[in-house]
Amino acid sequence: MNPATNSSAHDGRVPPAHAAAGRETPVAGAVADTAPTVPPEAGDRADIDIERLGRLLGAPGLAWLVDRARQRMTRGRPLTGSVTLSDPDASQRLAVERLLGRAPRAGGSLSVRLDTVDAVLRRSGASPDGLAAAVVALTGPVPLRAETRDREERAWAEAYAPLDTLGGGLAPWAERVRGDGLVRRLARTPEVAGPLVEAAVRALRALPASPPVSRATFAAQNLSGAHALDEGKPLATLVLSGIRFLTGFPDGSGARWLREAWASAGLLKDDVSSTVLTLNLRGTPPLDWMAEAGEPAVLTLRSLTRHSPVAVVPATGTVHICENPAVLSAAADTLGPACPPLVCLQGQPSAAALTLLRDLSARGAGLLYHGDFDWGGVRIAAALAGNVPWRPWRYEAVHYRAAVAALAEAPALTGPPAATPWDPALAVALAEHGVRVEEEAVLDDLLADLGPGSR
Repeated sequence: MNPATNSSAHDGRVPPAHAAAGRETPVAGAVADTAPTVPPEAGDRADIDIERLGRLLGAPGLAWLVDRARQRMTRGRPLTGSVTLSDPDASQRLAVERLLGRAPRAGGSLSVRLDTVDAVLRRSGASPDGLAAAVVALTGPVPLRAETRDREERAWAEAYAPLDTLGGGLAPWAERVRGDGLVRRLARTPEVAGPLVEAAVRALRALPASPPVSRATFAAQNLSGAHALDEGKPLATLVLSGIRFLTGFPDGSGARWLREAWASAGLLKDDVSSTVLTLNLRGTPPLDWMAEAGEPAVLTLRSLTRHSPVAVVPATGTVHICENPAVLSAAADTLGPACPPLVCLQGQPSAAALTLLRDLSARGAGLLYHGDFDWGGVRIAAALAGNVPWRPWRYEAVHYRAAVAALAEAPALTGPPAATPWDPALAVALAEHGVRVEEEAVLDDLLADLGPGSR
């Protein structure tokens, strides 16, 4: 039995395996609606002889030829000129010989003129309208790629439409998201992207949460359920991107970074994991007792949100803030109960720290801040400034230059530069000297400021 004849025995058409081989893989995100095809009526004509067409063009050895013709049609290119197959096997050479009625030229590749194939199909009566109609009959309608792309882009524009409702500080983020590919990577298709973007916009319009709330509770109240913002879900990734833009939370990684990034917008893993380290704050019996002893106290977000206000504004009206626990510990060791109220951020300000400092600031306390003199330190300071007003405490260019001059050696600065809006000269000095000065290196100066003689 002739293999080509046998291949046409399935409903008088080409076997499904060959039909699949002749089709292009759909582009990810392609619109499912029927797109214009070329030619629109091909394959439906009664004068196409499917059985004869299968014998002529339906052999497995010609699948590559049909596929090349189909690819040209999707691009709107004419079916003229030659197509070439590198390293053809014997069955592919034999199939071309049977189609054209002559052996192809010898060589390492196999070339076939599409004009010749078109003429063969017309002359044989298998496809009176030629090769284009034959390709549609064998493989199905052929969408025009340009028109399909236009339809797809319109669908993506519709999926992004909810971003238009974001105003204020999130408008630049919405514009960035349209172009950076994040939504397309997360959703793949506009059909999936539409509900994803709409849910993210709904969440971001409700943020920051005040008072802070658990992420699960927020998701249950504003989204599809308590697990809508679980780690690893596309919606969580998109919402966290918006949160970081909204709050200025810096780059990072790890479980703690993730927890604090969410917390920067008031979304918490729980209300006891977020804490803040303090010294000599007063206002509740436990705080008063620790202040009498001059010992550090750890406040949880739970205590700060359930018993507000927790701490009273000190008589001096001032609260000092440091970045590193070593400073607070040394202040407790050196000054004990005589140390003025001190809050330690321990790096990026936690939800508990922000809640405490916002409360103190709202009730009239002046906040004085000191941190490490490095790019990471000034980013922490800038993030804090986006949440509460503060004044620099030995944290300006003049203090950095003095510290550098006093050090025998210091580690080099690392990471990208950052702005210092409270003192633009500080960023200039950091770039000029290129070294970092940690709080511990200026500890004596900080303790002198906190000591009784300075007040």
